[in-house]
Amino acid sequence: MPVIDVKELSHTYLSGTPLEVRSLDKVNMKVFINEIVGIIGPSGSGKSTLLQHLNGLLVPQNGDLYINGTSISELSSRIREVRQSIGLVFQNPEKQLFEHYAGDDVAFGPRNMGLTREEIRKRVRAAMETVGLPFAYKDRLTAELSLGEKRRLALAGVLAMEPRVLVLDEPTSSLDPEGRSELLDILSRWKMGTGKALVIASHNMEDIAELSNRVYVLVEGRVVASGSAKEVFAGHDILARHGLSAPLPAQIILELVKQGLPVSPDVLTEDETVEEIRSLLNAGK
Repeated sequence: MPVIDVKELSHTYLSGTPLEVRSLDKVNMKVFINEIVGIIGPSGSGKSTLLQHLNGLLVPQNGDLYINGTSISELSSRIREVRQSIGLVFQNPEKQLFEHYAGDDVAFGPRNMGLTREEIRKRVRAAMETVGLPFAYKDRLTAELSLGEKRRLALAGVLAMEPRVLVLDEPTSSLDPEGRSELLDILSRWKMGTGKALVIASHNMEDIAELSNRVYVLVEGRVVASGSAKEVFAGHDILARHGLSAPLPAQIILELVKQGLPVSPDVLTEDETVEEIRSLLNAGK
């Protein structure tokens, strides 16, 4: 059974007015435990709207969304539990930090769960260590942290609630290459814990290719393609039709295939591409 099951979900902003915008149009999507689901699409495709439905911030206008087999409409009295089990990290989350001290920001969620002081401290320490922030940073002024540190702190605040599903909207936006690499590593290590799932929406194809097991392509609120990461990114024509492109490593491999060179067409990541080219060069010696 999927932990999240989206069925025929539609959403319209400013419905019934001259400014109405159809953001989602009969979207179907499943998320299973122990997998990473990527959502890609151009700006304005409905990615953020879809993510905000996953933990109940937005409720279905049409269609439905099931959490562990139960309709979200039947969970309205337990919506706090839903948001604890499905943690949402917004785009540019550092802008939503509001506590004076870093540790208080991480502790905000656990405090609202009614946990003991000892348990809160334990969770704050574990969450900060998971994202690579020393526990001593709990006493640092939030405003004095770097962008990358603020991004990690915001993530720690969600992880401190120990969600089963972590949902992220453009997690690597505005980060430099080193910060991007570190964050992707953090997410990969967190996901390695059993009984968890990740959902990531991004316009960065390399991020999605590096992390995701399955990918959904969202365009103008509709799912136009879905499948394994290899299947979706092999559909160069479909992606191009909607103004998207495969990850750069996949594009390089495609050009080599067109040249008739013996390389695997399933390569997606930078490391895989380097290995293919190395093998190609060694074979030519």
